[in-house]
This record gives sequence, C-alpha cells and structure tokens, in this order.
Amino acid sequence: MSILTSAPAAAATAPADQGVGPLLRSWRERRRVSQLELALRADSSARHISFIETGRSRPSEEMVLRLAEHLDVPVRDRNALLLAAGYAPRFPETPLDDPALGALRAGMERLIRGYEPYPALVVDATYNVVAANRGITMLLDEVPEDLLAPPLNAMRLTLHPRGLAPRIRNLREWRGHLLAQMERQIALHRSAPLRALYEEVAAYPVPEPAPAAEPEEPVPYFALPMQIEYGGRILSFISSISTFNTPMDVTVAELAIETFLPADPATVKHLQELMS
Repeated sequence: MSILTSAPAAAATAPADQGVGPLLRSWRERRRVSQLELALRADSSARHISFIETGRSRPSEEMVLRLAEHLDVPVRDRNALLLAAGYAPRFPETPLDDPALGALRAGMERLIRGYEPYPALVVDATYNVVAANRGITMLLDEVPEDLLAPPLNAMRLTLHPRGLAPRIRNLREWRGHLLAQMERQIALHRSAPLRALYEEVAAYPVPEPAPAAEPEEPVPYFALPMQIEYGGRILSFISSISTFNTPMDVTVAELAIETFLPADPATVKHLQELMS
C-alpha cells in the first residue's frame, strides 16, 4: 500500500479565554513540575515563571519555546502557546503529499517494504493509516469492505467487533494494552480527537475469539504478543513503535511507524511461506 493522504488536522489555536500564562501553568502542572524546577531547567527564576503564569509578565518568543521544550509540549501545542503569547507559529504543518516531504515519504515506503514479510504501517496522531505494507494488507484480507473505506484507522480496524478483534486470540489483554497506550497519549497531548477515538473504540463490544488451533508448544514470550488467527494458524507478533527525533514540522512530529516482530519461530516460517 502506498502512502495515503491523511485527513487534515485542525490548526493549532489557543482557547479564546486563555493567555499563554494559564496554558503554560496547565502544561507545568500536567508534567508535575514546580515553578522552581522549571526555572532551573530553563535558566530563569521562579519569580519570573510566576509572573508569566499570572500574566504580569509577557514572555519573549524564545522563552515560550524554551519553556515548551523543557515541559515536553508537543509541537502542535507549541504553536498554540506562541499564538497565545502574540507570536506567529514557528512550526509548519506540511501536508504529507506535499513535494517538500517527498524524501520522507520515499524513506518510509522503503522502510516498511523492506520489513516484509512482517507487518508494518505508518499512522498519524489519531491512528489514521497513512502507509502500510503487504504484511498488514494480508492480515486485513477477511475484514469487511465497509471497514476498509478511507480513512483507515488502525484502532478501529483492530478493536471493531467486525474487524480484527474476533481473530485476536488474546483480545482482552491486547485490547487493554491498546487502550492504556491511548490513555497515556491523551495525558501527554491533550488531544480532543484522540479522546473521541478512545471513547468510541472503548465502547465497542468485546467479541469472543473464534476457535483456532493452539500453538504446537508453549513459547516464553519476552513481551505481550498480539496472537492473531490467520489461515487456520496462530501468528504471534511483538509491536514496536518509532517516531522521528526532534521534528520541526507538525505533520512529521505526529507520525509513528509501527512494526510487528515475529514472536516465535512458527510465525516466521508461516509468513515466509505465505509471501513466497
């Protein structure tokens, strides 16, 4: 599957009733950092941080970015902080199909194709699939067509009772892992669209997995696997997620590459046979 164009995200905006001070205080409290600790990290003073948060002092553009960096504020929200302080956004949000991101698209395609026969995909901040390899499309063979209508969403495809969920042998454990992952991201990013997606997929009924052959012998897994039935066999995968270091673009900052490592020799053998 080639790179797809994801749905455009909303531009960064600051709440109309909040200036940069309350927004920075909210991020500081969310990160559980005191004014003194933040001041030490940012080479400032607790007094100055207090004045910024209460609106008695207007921070410079450099100070806004420095505080955002030390509070690990997502790139999209750094733009919102700059807007609230009266400055122009610093980080562009380039559409993924823009020629400027041609090298990035080509690199991601090479990466996930090179990972075949094992599954790999690229998702955006709300788990919309922007690229996937043949390992992923193979697992989606039995998913109804209406669930495959764009934009594809990895969480919906996985947890929907007519999606992959009935074929995931350890569904309750894997579902719990995915929901906990989303909860951590919501706490970090304060994303309303991600919260809406979480509430949707968490409300899906949990189907009972269909009967399938058991593994020939127990495997001592080193991490929680996703055990999914395909072609009458159980395939086991360990998931790994990668993001880009120090992104300077909102779109790039919100991309994640998820790869599925075979968790046992039987999965390796079966996938090689299927892809040969």
